Amino acid sequence: MTVDSFLDTNVLVYAAAGRGPEDKKRLRALELIGGENFGLSAQVLQEFYVTVTRKIQVPMTAAAATEWIEHFEVFPCLAIDPAIVKLAIEASARWQLSYWDGAILAAAAALGAKIVYSEDLGHGRLYGPVRVCDPFR
Repeated sequence: MTVDSFLDTNVLVYAAAGRGPEDKKRLRALELIGGENFGLSAQVLQEFYVTVTRKIQVPMTAAAATEWIEHFEVFPCLAIDPAIVKLAIEASARWQLSYWDGAILAAAAALGAKIVYSEDLGHGRLYGPVRVCDPFR
């Protein structure tokens, strides 16, 4: 399974919950979801669920969050296994990132993505075979 890009959690959160001042980001996130050959990881879906049900100003119900996750099921999603955990640890140490950011990069590379869409990790920065693009700039 190979994809062109990988979507970080923040893109999914904006698509599902970006309202008011974040409406422009919501529209851009929906554009990416509708137009990109992208992949995700189980980590991204977990982070999405926690964020939209607990961390945003108006939290979603578990059922609403699950419905969004069901929409994302049609896209390639990398499971987290021991090999990915080790690659994430290596990425974290190599680029001095959090383990979680290393796991995003490891999953993207494992799916063959050349771009990670994220407002984190430094726009334009290259991490091995993966370049970060902040789609909200």
